[in-house]
Amino acid sequence: MATKKTTRAKASTQKPSTPKHIGLVKHDPYLEPYEDAICGRHEHALWKMNQLTKNGKQSLSDFANGYEYFGLHKTARGWVFREWAPNATDIYLIGDFNNWKETPKYRAKRIEGTGNWELKLSEKAMKHGDLFKMKVHWEGGEGERIPAWARRVVQDEKTKIFSAQVWNPEPYVWKKKNFKPKTAPLLIYECHIGMGQDAEKVGTYTEFKENVLPRIIKDGYNCIQIMAIQEHPYYGSFGYHVSSFFAASSRFGTPEELKDLIDTAHQKGIAVIMDIVHSHAVKNEVEGLGNLAGDPNQYFYPGDRHEHPAWDSLCFDYGKDEVIHFLLSNCKYWLSEFHFDGFRFDGVTSMLYYSHGLGEAFCNYADYFNGHEDDNAIRSTRMLSLSPKR
Repeated sequence: MATKKTTRAKASTQKPSTPKHIGLVKHDPYLEPYEDAICGRHEHALWKMNQLTKNGKQSLSDFANGYEYFGLHKTARGWVFREWAPNATDIYLIGDFNNWKETPKYRAKRIEGTGNWELKLSEKAMKHGDLFKMKVHWEGGEGERIPAWARRVVQDEKTKIFSAQVWNPEPYVWKKKNFKPKTAPLLIYECHIGMGQDAEKVGTYTEFKENVLPRIIKDGYNCIQIMAIQEHPYYGSFGYHVSSFFAASSRFGTPEELKDLIDTAHQKGIAVIMDIVHSHAVKNEVEGLGNLAGDPNQYFYPGDRHEHPAWDSLCFDYGKDEVIHFLLSNCKYWLSEFHFDGFRFDGVTSMLYYSHGLGEAFCNYADYFNGHEDDNAIRSTRMLSLSPKR
């Protein structure tokens, strides 16, 4: 009997076990009421990453190689062009090479069982510098379009019309192939290529390299953040109404001149961050993605979420694997092809919340966990933050 009493006494004095918390909550106990939501978001992101990487059979970086497949590429035997346009019924390339007319030679074929189109051409079918577009047909309509994966887009000075351009120069030879930024501390100078000089005109990549970069270095900065340079129809948008996500704006010069700017900065110990826009896209249909193949929702949310209420632009559908493929590939493209050192993602609040952050005070944690968040965008930004390395 005495033994039993002792056992009961010991049991009654034992302290209740403390529940284990994730690291984020351990460091900030005020997040405890939202721990389940935080874990759920994390697990949702992991689930999607496993799906996209085929349960780890490929890396997220492998998944983000879309820019090597889609668009126009020079091959050993000629040219190959591919485009994702599931709603299209016919696609032709029209341009300088065929007098801007639909001809059988330049007619793409749908790849069976997919929404992708492909066209293979001989080496003589086009040349460096040729202007071109897609002529897309769909049920009930047709239109000229710039390919979504176009790497070079130019505007005619007289007509102001934008066209894609065949771009196949001698490969740029990097002088500084390996660069490691100094981050203790990282002193960032935000700049705009076209507006960053004294001359009353649109500045160029080369002028920035020669006239502005030396002043930034002299002032003690070790990093520049280049404001939006993806191709955009309206210069007054500062580059934030993007039409061609894989094309460095031709207003400022050639892709090789941008590479030379970045290369020169690296040689002088300056890191280069790109201000990248994945939160929305310009409405334009002929220049942009607004109605690429007769389906306004191909890249963007349908219904009430289609348009941004304040920016007069379109909101990406982060729930589509093809859109995530497009955006992740876009990140890897700029890192691999241009040697950018990282990104500043524009408009993240607009991506994450159904309200786009408009009219929201965000005074306490409850405002971030009130059910008004876009889980697709949260998952997407998690993957974008893991931008594949070059």
